[in-house]
Amino acid sequence: MKELLLTALLGIGVLVLDILNLKKYVLPFILLGLAALVGFIVVDWGTVETPFGQTMLVYENGANLALGVFAVVLFFWFILSSSYFKQHEGKTDLYALVVFSFCGAGLLAAFGNMAMLFLGVEILSIPVYVLAASKKHDLASNESGFKYFILGSVASAILLFGITLVYGATGSFDLAVISNFIQDGSETSIIMNVGITMILVGFLFKISAAPFHIWTPDVYQGAPTWITAFMSTLVKAAAMVALFKLFTGPFHYYVEANGYIIGVIAAITLIVSNTAALWQTDVKRMLAYSSISHAGFLLSTIIGNASLLSLLFYLLTYSIAGLIAFGVIKETQTLEGNPLKGLYRRNSVLAFAFTAALLSMAGIPPFSGFIAKYFVIAQLIEAKYFALVVVMIITSAIGAFYYLRSSLSVYQHIENAGRIVLTPLVKWTYIVLSALLVLLTVAAGFLHLL
Repeated sequence: MKELLLTALLGIGVLVLDILNLKKYVLPFILLGLAALVGFIVVDWGTVETPFGQTMLVYENGANLALGVFAVVLFFWFILSSSYFKQHEGKTDLYALVVFSFCGAGLLAAFGNMAMLFLGVEILSIPVYVLAASKKHDLASNESGFKYFILGSVASAILLFGITLVYGATGSFDLAVISNFIQDGSETSIIMNVGITMILVGFLFKISAAPFHIWTPDVYQGAPTWITAFMSTLVKAAAMVALFKLFTGPFHYYVEANGYIIGVIAAITLIVSNTAALWQTDVKRMLAYSSISHAGFLLSTIIGNASLLSLLFYLLTYSIAGLIAFGVIKETQTLEGNPLKGLYRRNSVLAFAFTAALLSMAGIPPFSGFIAKYFVIAQLIEAKYFALVVVMIITSAIGAFYYLRSSLSVYQHIENAGRIVLTPLVKWTYIVLSALLVLLTVAAGFLHLL
């Protein structure tokens, strides 16, 4: 419970500091709060907490670990994006919106009730609608926010309709009651199956899986770059954790009966995204299609009987690489022509970090993206989804091509290259994140993921 209270109070505290005209303390306040949150998670490890004796929220090891991953990702996001907030006139409002969205992510990590699931999705999403359109005088940003709001609202309506149908079939919102209802041999009605399908569709939109991915390239390209990074990492991770908890928990029977449908969706997602990414000339838009591609891998963890630990490993690996990649795009956004060309001469740290991020996304060793993809494929082979494995290998090869094409451009020769200067904190953050992409490969062995 204290984890939820801390995240909520963190957002309120940001607004209070703004009222007191103490804006310069906002970022340190948030970073200390996130560090304290990780500390609480460590202290509570091995315990199970249900606030007020109810099962609306259940804080156990899995929920705490997911929340810890979210906190780490957000911690690094705030450090790298600090220059963006300094330039924005309403920076404390944006800080608060991001923190409140993080509260929604926390609910999705620990929900034990369908009502709390929907609240988590909405608390996660609504601030992001505003953040996507936060560049008020930029038409692309306005369009991005409007599209995300309209399509996101439709997805939320479908999700809510699905929840009501499941309630109508089982008589409860509680996940434990729903799970017992199914395990007791109660007949699953058409209403139940339709409800679960609608819930799945709602989440497929949230994680940008085909054919519900159409909004992603336009929204990612139009939104401010650091908001795009937030959407493609923490927002996607939180939605995926919630989807995983549902479909490896109470709705597992649905996966056993209809796993091939999820497999087909994952395959279509991989084929469409990687094929489209090949033709992109804008790197930010290419990364949007890359994000869709990774949704295909993430979705496959459900039918591959993967553990929550392996899912979180993939999410952490992808999120770190995403933060680096979008951060480099932001740092080079004002340059003319191909902004990445000759980046090595402008700033070698950014060049090496960008290369590490793209190689990890491509799944090339020794970077942790290789281990993350290997584990998903190994689990699918064990579950006998051989056709999907073939699709994954072929599309990964296609992905490696456009990742390498972008990474090689940073080492091309360029005349009169100006320098990109980073603050020491930001520079070392890029170095640490790049190192983590290698160290996580070693960590996978200790976590018995190999």
